[in-house]
Amino acid sequence: MIVLIAFIIIIDQLTKHLAIKYLKGQSPVVLIKNFLSLHYTENAGAAFGILQEKRMLFVIITTIFLLVISFYIIKYFNELSLISKIGASVLLGGAIGNYIDRVRHGFVVDFISAKITKTYDFPVFNIADMAIVLGTLVIVYVVLFDKHSA
Repeated sequence: MIVLIAFIIIIDQLTKHLAIKYLKGQSPVVLIKNFLSLHYTENAGAAFGILQEKRMLFVIITTIFLLVISFYIIKYFNELSLISKIGASVLLGGAIGNYIDRVRHGFVVDFISAKITKTYDFPVFNIADMAIVLGTLVIVYVVLFDKHSA
């Protein structure tokens, strides 16, 4: 599971580095017209830009979260199902990726922009955000539907 966590962190940080290098200060790069583009943004808040400029709050909360989830994985590693380990690892990798940004830059680098409909632009996000959502969905699935895997 450490390899999965490391893989997510490396891909996340590499793509953010590339976004800073090639997208910062540039016009958005359209990948799929009216649907997907690359657009550099700096998010000093939480998901969807809420609670802007609360860096220390996020660093403290994330530190506590990382310690708790790491402790849980280590303590119950042999009792967890493979799907639970994968979900927790993906979530942890994403959380660490965004944590690195907050500590290093004071904000999270976002660069993937998707339009859901013609009138709604989904908030700009990054690889770590995708990992956090995916890991959370896996954990929710295990908790709600797979009672024997938790």
